[in-house]
Amino acid sequence: MTELSKLSEAELQAMIQNAEKALREKQESKKKEVIAQIKALADSVGINVIIQDGVKQSSRKGVKVPPKYRNPSNPEQTWTGRGVPPKWMQELIAAGHDKSEFEIQ
Repeated sequence: MTELSKLSEAELQAMIQNAEKALREKQESKKKEVIAQIKALADSVGINVIIQDGVKQSSRKGVKVPPKYRNPSNPEQTWTGRGVPPKWMQELIAAGHDKSEFEIQ
């Protein structure tokens, strides 16, 4: 094996990239082999197997909801209307206001 301290930065970077590529290829090959074994075993007992690759994420995750209410004394403070109302909204409601008064038009 090459003495790593004698290699230039570019040579080391190339070596790392080649090693990462080789690792990904081996992992993909191993995954395909295991999937084929699973399907073969399932077929041998008459079971149909569907294997989904990757993790399915929720489509709602990260969806921003536009604000529905605005604080009249500080327009930078807004609230979407979801979850626990912020303190400013709680104080206004406690003072006898209706939250519909603060809806963003």
